[in-house]
Amino acid sequence: MAEFLMPSLGADMSAGTLVAWHKKPGDPVTKGDVIAEVDTDKAVIEIEAFTTGVFEKVLVQTGTKVPVGTPLALIREEGRPAAAPPKPETPSPSPAAGPSKRRDPSPAAQAAPVQATPEAGRLRISPSARQLAADLGVDPATVQGTGPEGAVTRRDIEQAATAKAKGQGRGAREVIGKPAVEPIAQGPSPGASAAEAGDRQVRMRQAIAAAMARSKREVPHYYLSTTIDMSPALTWMQETNAKRPVSDRLLYGVLLIKAVALALREVPELNARWAEGQAVPSKDIHVGVAISLRQGGLVAPALHNTDDHSLEELMRMFRDLVKRARAGSLRGSELADPTITVTSLGEQGIETVFGVIYPPQVALVGFGKVVERPWVVEGKLMPRPVITATLSADHRVSDGHRGGLFLGAVERLLQEPGQL
Repeated sequence: MAEFLMPSLGADMSAGTLVAWHKKPGDPVTKGDVIAEVDTDKAVIEIEAFTTGVFEKVLVQTGTKVPVGTPLALIREEGRPAAAPPKPETPSPSPAAGPSKRRDPSPAAQAAPVQATPEAGRLRISPSARQLAADLGVDPATVQGTGPEGAVTRRDIEQAATAKAKGQGRGAREVIGKPAVEPIAQGPSPGASAAEAGDRQVRMRQAIAAAMARSKREVPHYYLSTTIDMSPALTWMQETNAKRPVSDRLLYGVLLIKAVALALREVPELNARWAEGQAVPSKDIHVGVAISLRQGGLVAPALHNTDDHSLEELMRMFRDLVKRARAGSLRGSELADPTITVTSLGEQGIETVFGVIYPPQVALVGFGKVVERPWVVEGKLMPRPVITATLSADHRVSDGHRGGLFLGAVERLLQEPGQL
């Protein structure tokens, strides 16, 4: 029997509130299935199953806040036999007791059920979806649920609110269930309490501050920077985009992400996690990308197996990740899996950024904006578009020499963009 634990979704999370179950005892579970929703200081996150089997038992009720690592449920793994129910003990009736006064000794009669069964005809909706419906002014009874047994989910509410906002509502008692063109952006909604939105933002800033304070206190940072000629990359991207429809065009940020992922193959010690006093290398490269949220704060979800994807695939994945991050529909694995983080403040006009490592990662890469600078090419001085790349790394795991090799690899890869 495997325990499904409250996951750690980053160094800035110490506890989470279980807001909804997507499975009930007896349901089959496949690895990667969303089986619960957890409210953190940043957002409500969908949590996936880590194994395949049968959802056996709920251990924590919705609405309960528990520390990271607390068992939430039991999953009987595939191929394992079901646990045999305990045999009820039948006590001998006392001579004075008649048959009608005998006590039922079965566990079902003596203990309250783990989870109450909804009444017949009662709307199935998670607490977080019900609250979102109230915030967005959506009547849950008019929404067609897509969750287990027709349960109304947060995504159903968001789609209904989008349809309503676009004039697609069809009356108070009609069913609203068609997919929306795009999700609602996360942030204070017209009906939301300003105090509630402000409280989450304050908690998010406190969580980020605690994680960064821990990082600066415990991790011996060292910092490196280099200036990279972006002319080959930008010229190649301009020529490539000219052959593509607007919706499929690449952004230079994706070239930077792919170059970082491939450079990690050459300097793998930067692709690791610090755990129990030592660096644990990761065989997979999951680059986390820092995404600012419209209501303030940021998240850094992972682009899984970044080095194995083409630039076109990464562009689609990146757009989807940004959209879902700002809509509040990220999955737990996307927040828990990054092995290194890339941050860029170029859009804000910043030329150089020295970031703080996000534990348990051991490195962070920063990029500024592309600017024109005098550059010597084959003995001639000419203007060239350049970008400043920085590395913040953990001195317990690597040193300046290895960090320099990493930045050198990033620069070399960007001079041959067609090979990315």
